[in-house]
Amino acid sequence: MRRVAKLSAACIATAALAVTATACGSTSSDNNTGSSSSSGGGKGVKIGLAYDVGGRGDRSFNDSAARGADKAVKDFDGSVKELTAKTSDTEADREQRLSDLADAGYNPIVAVGFSYAPAVTKIAAKYPKTSFGIVDSVVDGKNVNSITFTEEQGSYLAGVAAALKTKKDHVGFIGGVDNPLIQKFEAGYVQGVHDTNPKVKVDVQYLSHGQDFSGFSSPDKGQQAAQGMLDKGADVIYTAAGSSGNGAIEAVHGVKGAWGIGVDSDQYNIPGLAQYKNSFLTSMVKNVDVGVYDFIKSVKDGKPLTGNNVYSLAKGGVSLATSGGFIKDIQPKLGAAKKKIVDGQIKVKTHP
Repeated sequence: MRRVAKLSAACIATAALAVTATACGSTSSDNNTGSSSSSGGGKGVKIGLAYDVGGRGDRSFNDSAARGADKAVKDFDGSVKELTAKTSDTEADREQRLSDLADAGYNPIVAVGFSYAPAVTKIAAKYPKTSFGIVDSVVDGKNVNSITFTEEQGSYLAGVAAALKTKKDHVGFIGGVDNPLIQKFEAGYVQGVHDTNPKVKVDVQYLSHGQDFSGFSSPDKGQQAAQGMLDKGADVIYTAAGSSGNGAIEAVHGVKGAWGIGVDSDQYNIPGLAQYKNSFLTSMVKNVDVGVYDFIKSVKDGKPLTGNNVYSLAKGGVSLATSGGFIKDIQPKLGAAKKKIVDGQIKVKTHP
């Protein structure tokens, strides 16, 4: 239990640091500490990045968006201003965050996370000459680019892998917040498991509900949920819960023969999770970085993307990571399942 408490405390401290750095207007950026910042110095595109809860350093969703912005800064001699959401945010807070970026001349502005949808709808209309991007939600607007993904398709493949690797015919799914987006992960995963082996039991647990987004930034809750599933006999657990997944993988790491499935980033290769990397069976990689980079490039090129741009399995928007070689033996079956999805033979559910 001491190790669990230590990791959870470290993750909470990281999130707190991100908020503090944002408030202080830090002028440096550290990918490993998760500090939010105003960085750059280039004369190119000025990028405004409004993170979801956890911010840079969550080792998952936000970090993927950060990689896209970092690449754009390097490629286009740009600069970036990063602001991070808090679990206590109101709609007014999110609107103010976007307005502050627009008033400061940042263009494009990328809102990372579905919770920004109402704010983007309102603020984009007030700043028609600024290009806004939003990840994981569809917002109608002449100057808005919606960056969405077929999470259910990638999660289906994660389910296939779990069903083929479980030795107890018992797996689990942990969702950060019980909402339509995370339900896509659950739906695809459960379908993939049962299409592969109907006998496998799937435990499902969400860490928070409704407008309570704490489930994305509570490693202690992730650890407790995973430990409960492991105690009941599950030996493969897929967690789609932001930094809460850090606690889940620690619990999995403590049980011989158990596997965790990471999300959004290839978590096997995340430095902050290096001590647990051999417990990651795979990760359902969601290439938020590609979507963010594409959007920034389009603005830099003078042809801003708008509408709903969907990054699917067929387009490489989602995939299963192969780091560690732990799913090498089942690649033929995973490849066959992927082909059926891409060809339309398998229709993956988006709701449980």
